[in-house]
Amino acid sequence: MGRLAPLDVCSVTIVAVQVVQSVSDLRVLVARARRDGGKIGLVPTMGSLHDGHLSLIRRAAAECDLVVVSIFVNPTQFNDLADLEAYPRDEDRDVALAHDAGAHIAFLPAVEEVYPAGFSTTVRIEGPLTETLEGATRGPAHFWGVATVVTKLFAMVQPDAAYFGQKDAQQCVVVRRLIADLNLPIDLVVCPTAREPDGLAMSSRNVRLRGCDRERALALVDALHAAESAIADGETDAHAVIAGATKAMLSRGVTPEYVAVVDPGTLAPVTLVDHQVLVVVAAPVGPVRLIDNMLIDPSGSVT
Repeated sequence: MGRLAPLDVCSVTIVAVQVVQSVSDLRVLVARARRDGGKIGLVPTMGSLHDGHLSLIRRAAAECDLVVVSIFVNPTQFNDLADLEAYPRDEDRDVALAHDAGAHIAFLPAVEEVYPAGFSTTVRIEGPLTETLEGATRGPAHFWGVATVVTKLFAMVQPDAAYFGQKDAQQCVVVRRLIADLNLPIDLVVCPTAREPDGLAMSSRNVRLRGCDRERALALVDALHAAESAIADGETDAHAVIAGATKAMLSRGVTPEYVAVVDPGTLAPVTLVDHQVLVVVAAPVGPVRLIDNMLIDPSGSVT
């Protein structure tokens, strides 16, 4: 993809998104906005943009003077080479969508730009945050890959705020820990999960659902709604909540990899639902592995 003609990214009226592929070009553009006192927002993505991503970009555009959208399929967070190779890619489409949502810069680095020859540094967050749930299934190295690429993006852009989606709840908890541990002056903005009209959480992997698998994928939403209903009816035993959610998934012919009720901040398992909890689910549906979650408060507040 050729780079678009340069533009004044600090201008009040932006008529095109600036596409850059090198860190040096990115820093030149970001420096202009920072020099003028602008607030910098970063939306990290792996491309294949859908309305969930676009909602993050729109939120960033409403709150920041300059919005950088990174589009990079990060190989270090995949533990399955086939999954990496099957990940959908359409850079021209992604850039156009990012522009329409309000992005000013689209950063599309090559793998060699992010991980140059001799690269040997990994950011590792250890313990339950990376070893449980997705970490237990995919291995903690998945989150070490996430932490490493996010740290690099933070260093490249030096944003004032970074925008992530609630759908990847564990990733958000890991990034929050990363920001705190490294004393990074970045506000983490976690935005609500964007959903299809029938409730399925938007994901780049949804395009791979075919035929009855698309309907079966609603098992994850059913599980969350079952948990929500149980807690709303006064159930405080987390094991009972999990049992009801699991039953809802099995009724659609989907066997969960896990259904868990955890603390939203620490991901520690909860036994008594007497405060806000995070209900998380994961399951393979046909050729696709899906995840979803819901924040539920016994008082009735749901996110």
